[in-house]
Amino acid sequence: MLLQDRTAVISGGASPRGIGFATARLFARHGARVAILDLDGEGAQRAAKELGAGHIGIACNVADRASCAEAARQVLEAFGTADALINNAGITQPVKTMDITEADWRRIVDVNMTGVLFLSQAFIPHMREQKRGSIACMSSVSAQRGGGIFGGPHYSAAKAGVLGLAKAMARELGPDGIRVNCVTPGLIQTDITGGKLTDEMRTEILKGIPLNRLGNAEDVANIYLFLASDLSAYVTGAVIDVNGGMLIH
Repeated sequence: MLLQDRTAVISGGASPRGIGFATARLFARHGARVAILDLDGEGAQRAAKELGAGHIGIACNVADRASCAEAARQVLEAFGTADALINNAGITQPVKTMDITEADWRRIVDVNMTGVLFLSQAFIPHMREQKRGSIACMSSVSAQRGGGIFGGPHYSAAKAGVLGLAKAMARELGPDGIRVNCVTPGLIQTDITGGKLTDEMRTEILKGIPLNRLGNAEDVANIYLFLASDLSAYVTGAVIDVNGGMLIH
């Protein structure tokens, strides 16, 4: 098991069909003690209970620094350590440039990008103290190709910001034994996309994907597992595409 005796923290992990919960299930199967963080505290606790004994669910608003600090305190109180942080929480909004309001911009940027900073800041001191840690951050193919299917320009901007933030953190934190990497999924079938993808849209999208299928949550979870484990011990500042070839660059 790749994460035996390790502790992993996963934000945005309460949704049953989401990438975060798929990652939590996979990590638990590989021996990790998992802390699921989510804005929906009750959902996080239900998800943790579903994993079995030894896991916890905590309410956390990643866009609020104090909430992140409190979540980190609870994780360290419960487990005593945090070996991997998966900055997975995110939201999207399919609007055009001229339709983005100030409130829209702040909400999308706060959750998708600022939340990565706040939650990382909450765990970095502990990881520095133990001289090891892996931080994986959720970006998106829309950050690389200038837009996606279900996200507006503010979403692309926020996810592009995650790439720059993670690379800078990787350079800064490497001497402390902390690795920081990004995952850039393509179109993944989750609750976010559920019900919005028509048969016509699916057919058209598949024409641009060499592997000829949409991704699923487990496809991304597998990459998170790689980044959290010692398989990626010499990998930091990397951006790993999980898009079936939708974008090859």
